[in-house]
Amino acid sequence: MTLLIAGGGIAGLTLGLTLHQIGVPFHICESAPELKPMGVGINLQPNAVRELLDLGLEKELDAIGVRTRQLGFYTKLGKTIWEEPRGMDAGYAWPQYSVHRGALQMMLYEALVARAGAECISTGARATGFETTPEGAVLLLDDGRRLGGRLLIAADGIHSALRKQMYPNEGEPIWNGRILWRATTQAPVWSGGGAMVMIGHNALRMVAYPISDPGSDGLATINWIAEKSFDPSAAWKKEDWNRAADIEDFVGDFEDWTFDWIDVPGLIRGADVVYEYPMVDRDPLPKWTDGSVTLMGDAAHPTYPVGSNGASQAILDARLIGAELLRHGLTPAALEAYEAAVRPLTTNVGLANRSAGGPDAVLQMVEDLCGGDFETVEDVIPMEDLAAHAAKYKSIAGFSIEELNARPRTIAEGAQLD
Repeated sequence: MTLLIAGGGIAGLTLGLTLHQIGVPFHICESAPELKPMGVGINLQPNAVRELLDLGLEKELDAIGVRTRQLGFYTKLGKTIWEEPRGMDAGYAWPQYSVHRGALQMMLYEALVARAGAECISTGARATGFETTPEGAVLLLDDGRRLGGRLLIAADGIHSALRKQMYPNEGEPIWNGRILWRATTQAPVWSGGGAMVMIGHNALRMVAYPISDPGSDGLATINWIAEKSFDPSAAWKKEDWNRAADIEDFVGDFEDWTFDWIDVPGLIRGADVVYEYPMVDRDPLPKWTDGSVTLMGDAAHPTYPVGSNGASQAILDARLIGAELLRHGLTPAALEAYEAAVRPLTTNVGLANRSAGGPDAVLQMVEDLCGGDFETVEDVIPMEDLAAHAAKYKSIAGFSIEELNARPRTIAEGAQLD
């Protein structure tokens, strides 16, 4: 009756917590020799936070993250295009969090081990493929082990070995020509704290937000991502969380971005280490499920990080898998039902992010119309158009305020699989 999970990232760990909650035996196989806090900052949308709170993790989230209360878009000259409240300040029944990705992963891991025991996860166990059988599925590991289970979920990321077996001719992830430089810096907050900013346009932009509260020195840990566009036909290195970058490759492009509320070149120069990462995704798939095996998280639907949606959707995947297991049992029908519920939505989100349909599209709209310079933004774009654009993406991504607040719990309190 065991359900196997390939991958111990945010997706796999949240699925493990969900399975433990509903009484489903499971085992996670993680390729890394030990789990370490990799990555930099991410945002968790209220729809995902709701699920983590339903797992009893509110105190833990508050300990590692900042409740995000505002999102703003600004031109390369520092002028305000659009600001909106976020999380509970916007009327959601649940907060939005800005958090270090590694801290989130380790929090989920520690919670899972505390609840299910350390034996629920094996490290140093890299998935290489799978087999389907009349009884379920077999997970193949690179050391020759063959683990059998009733169902198998691939949560092994954008380079998923299980996805590659399903689609052997897919090739490498698709680069859109943008390079991301990501880091954290100790710096003052702006707008009272808890505020996320996007500055610039498609060719050059900065995203920044605090992932800690200010300390006694008045400084908080600010997560930032600098982006620059290059020719997509140029060569690029394989994405790697651990590749350090030279800030002199890009800091000069942001030299004039010093405003009375944020010092962008100061943020860049203040980082201890900066990581370089190409912005990549994959084409949407026509199918995720092969009998007793399915994909989730970045193995299923990797997308550009423009709508703060990647980690949030991985968490939602885990909870929806749990909900369908409660309805259908440990059967392929549960996996088919999960895919039917999630794949159309994530396809729309991925295509919206790829086609500049994400919330940050307003940056390029204003750049095209006026070069980022105006007396008032309403001279360039009507305020109701900006509001409609923001609302449209929330609806596409499944976290419009009214719909989410009215939606029943994904998994009923106390629900257990017979």
